[in-house]
Amino acid sequence: MVPRPTRKAAQAKSTAIAMSKTSKPAKPTEPKRTPKRKAAPAEPESDFDDKDSGDDFDPAEDKENEAKKPAPKKRKTAAAKKDTGDDMALATRTAIPSLKRAMYIGAHVSAAGGVQNSIPNASNIGANAFALFLKSQRKWSSPPLADDAKTQFHALLKQHAYDAGKHVLPHGSYLVNLAQADAAKAAQAYDNFVDDLRRCDALGIALYNFHPGSSGGAPMPDACARIAAQLNRAHAATSSVVTVLENMCGSGNVVGGRFEHLRDIIALVDDKARVGVCLDTCHTFAAGYDMRTPEAFAATVAEFDAVVGLKYLRAFHLNDSKAPFASHRDLHANIGTGFLGLRAFHSVVNHEAFQGLPMVLETPIDEKGPDGKTVENKQVWADEIKLLESLIGMDPESAEFKEKEAELQMKGASERQKIQEQVDKKAEKDAAKGTKAKGKAKSKGKKKKKDEDSCDSCRESD
Repeated sequence: MVPRPTRKAAQAKSTAIAMSKTSKPAKPTEPKRTPKRKAAPAEPESDFDDKDSGDDFDPAEDKENEAKKPAPKKRKTAAAKKDTGDDMALATRTAIPSLKRAMYIGAHVSAAGGVQNSIPNASNIGANAFALFLKSQRKWSSPPLADDAKTQFHALLKQHAYDAGKHVLPHGSYLVNLAQADAAKAAQAYDNFVDDLRRCDALGIALYNFHPGSSGGAPMPDACARIAAQLNRAHAATSSVVTVLENMCGSGNVVGGRFEHLRDIIALVDDKARVGVCLDTCHTFAAGYDMRTPEAFAATVAEFDAVVGLKYLRAFHLNDSKAPFASHRDLHANIGTGFLGLRAFHSVVNHEAFQGLPMVLETPIDEKGPDGKTVENKQVWADEIKLLESLIGMDPESAEFKEKEAELQMKGASERQKIQEQVDKKAEKDAAKGTKAKGKAKSKGKKKKKDEDSCDSCRESD
């Protein structure tokens, strides 16, 4: 006989059954998760002025910097466009045979992501010539040119019908000073320089433009001799690239402000076939060579021919000047808006002897967007290329020319006035200093003041 449960036991059992029906098992507690932030889409790297090819990206360095602070925001191009792709062409290239003179006009375009990207970037603005940086301009050393970049560069040259031997003009590093007297610094400059020439050889590029450098306060003839010696050494180490000296604005110790500097360097170069000159219109004007009228232009061209020789002219940088004549300030302005004016550029693109040379714009394209942030508007270059091409064969006395000339001068009036006031103020200050210092001997051991007229755009340093 099974014993009957007591009343107390029966009540406990009933309570347990009721609890099992109404209660749910507790879920294990999970750690609270912080929602992940979506990574911002990568933006194309801007390389105007402080241009960077992106070839020297260092993952280890990038990781270290990322741990320290968030990556800085890069400037966006206008309308957040990418740097590459034929589907975003801003202008079509003009067929050279359709022009009354064979002028190959373009701009210094981005090579962000690899040198091969410079080609579609040039095509997209309607350029028939272009400049680029072959590697990072912010570092002394960079990884070698990637094989796939070289292969793509050659393929895209063919696809877009560019002649790398005539109309591609790489620009040298702003860090390099071939006039450097210090042995260690001179070796560093040479290594960077010759590395670029070897990249040119690999890419089939025949012209290489560079700033001569700074004398550092030493006699100019000595600086010119050092530059020539470095060129001779670089020519011996490479096959065929023509090293193209750029004339400068004539500031302080910067070499190249006078045509005579270029002449003296060329005179000491052993292989004359491997040296040439690039005339920058802004630098020429700022250095004291006038080009504003047909007569002034003709006189400057004649002086260049007499001092250096037109046979050495291999390229142009086309820039107007925000600074007045002979100011020794390198401030690039958009075509027709500066002190040079549209008439000077009409003279350049209609001069028969300049046919076939690469003509490269380095004009400002940075603009303020609706949100106040700086964006690059590459339509500026596309429009300036078409403007310059339209000047070929145009009558400078026509109503069309006069109207465009007046329009552009009005556009740049406020900037010209601002810079003119700065130049005038400095001239007054210098004159006052000169008066006070007259008849007084300079104190011994006094540290030389850094030149206030340093090249604003070219970043030359002593």
